[in-house]
Amino acid sequence: MEPSHETTQTVGIEGLDRVLRPIAEASGLPNEAYVSAEYAVLERDRVLARGWTCIGTGAQVPAPGDLRPLTLAGLPLLLLRDREGTLRVFHNVCSHRGMELVSQPGKSRGGLRCPYHSWTYGLDGALKATPAIGGPGTRNCEGFDRKRHGLRPVRMAVWFDAVFVDLSGAAPEFEAHIAPLAGRWGDFGRPALHPGGPESRFSIDLACNWKLAVENFCEAYHLPWVHPSLNSYSRLEDHYGIEDDSGFAGQGSRVYSPRLNEEGRGFPPLPGLPDRWHGAAEYIALFPNTLLGIHADHFWVVWLEPLAADRTLEHCEIYYFDAAALGEAFGAERAANARQWQTVFEEDRGVVEGMQRGRASPAFEGGVFSPAMDGPTHCFHKWMARALG
Repeated sequence: MEPSHETTQTVGIEGLDRVLRPIAEASGLPNEAYVSAEYAVLERDRVLARGWTCIGTGAQVPAPGDLRPLTLAGLPLLLLRDREGTLRVFHNVCSHRGMELVSQPGKSRGGLRCPYHSWTYGLDGALKATPAIGGPGTRNCEGFDRKRHGLRPVRMAVWFDAVFVDLSGAAPEFEAHIAPLAGRWGDFGRPALHPGGPESRFSIDLACNWKLAVENFCEAYHLPWVHPSLNSYSRLEDHYGIEDDSGFAGQGSRVYSPRLNEEGRGFPPLPGLPDRWHGAAEYIALFPNTLLGIHADHFWVVWLEPLAADRTLEHCEIYYFDAAALGEAFGAERAANARQWQTVFEEDRGVVEGMQRGRASPAFEGGVFSPAMDGPTHCFHKWMARALG
């Protein structure tokens, strides 16, 4: 999906070389990257649509026949689970006249029927029925080959239940893409994940550019001032930075120990984990738009849905490694865990929205980085600059 020549020329990307300098000399992305609708189109075409971008989770369509319309920077997509339970992603558009095929989450009772002219598709994307295509009472038309007009599939992959798509079809294989992070978290293998259910998912509507949510997530620098409760048991000095130029960055904590109840009881951990993971956690932004949190007993994925240059939906799904954590005995703890994480993300609202407002100032044009504290954020800026330029 190449951007138009006009868009490329209109949007100034010549300043991106400043981002690629050593951290002590570098500045961040220009204001334009956060406020310009044209820049958002450039990002969609060069970043979000060219690589592996998260659009949701398998937990959103848990049973065969489940359907969920989604968007990626305004592009309509359809996530579904077919009759065999396999996840699939299609462009959410009828091949006849371009009608949006599915407008609300739901369940297929037999196929996917377009509400305009009733063309019908199977959950494998095949075009099954074309009523009156040759006139009233007909279902066929001379020279029309249904096999050529099914739904357009989207290249996709699933990792830790997060659903990634490559709209270009030209990105490197997903296994190669995810290998560095999968290796870092190799102690967890490919575990069974148990979604916590409706009370363990939430969405937050933010008045900011999606990149500001990534930048804020990458660093622990703001912890003492923005997250006093979290900082009470996982202090700034207990954190360390994570940087990997292959496409992820973030932070880890050596003393993850929240109290979800008076007894201090937690969820059952993943069996066989090395001792170093007990009481520890890592929070990694997998570029471009996926935020991941891993702990000995639970995991969560957050995916950022850009709606406009200054608006982002932040979606979170929490999982547990042991099915016992889904039982009634842990109901209060699950609710407390979800409240805790939603509170943490809500506490970030003020700073990400404040940074968005600040991007309107000509006195700020990228800012500077602390070499000691902002390495992961600079890592993200460098990745974006390479992808854009």
